[in-house]
Amino acid sequence: MSEDNQDVADEWAAALEEQGTAEGAEEDPWAAALEEQAEAEKAPITQLNDDAAPRKLDTDIDLDMVLDIPVTISMEIGRTKINVRNLLQLSQGSVVELDRLAGEPMDVLVNDTLIAHGEVVVVNDKFGIRLTDVISAEERIKKLK
Repeated sequence: MSEDNQDVADEWAAALEEQGTAEGAEEDPWAAALEEQAEAEKAPITQLNDDAAPRKLDTDIDLDMVLDIPVTISMEIGRTKINVRNLLQLSQGSVVELDRLAGEPMDVLVNDTLIAHGEVVVVNDKFGIRLTDVISAEERIKKLK
């Protein structure tokens, strides 16, 4: 039985040797591409300097261009996640628990960006919101970056 094992091992060795010489005969396109890339001249790296003075938020900026752009403002009482099964079971009178406590301020969002917190008020039978905390422009700009 060990002769059979030796014969099988010899056959595998011969097959692998043939395969190695056959692959060596073909040109490897990846090796050629890598050699070509190594021989190519590297582009010089130049340092970019920012000569412009940094813009300060305190300076007067001409906002006339953006004053007429429409934005969407929304107030968010809270959020929750439920699965579709529970969503389909909702009906008139159902109660959905939100992630906020009663009395917590609402979020005021402009184009889905938090700009303030506020509380609900009723004026002339219409709902409104009284802003209690406005996020500074600097903080809003930091969140955009």
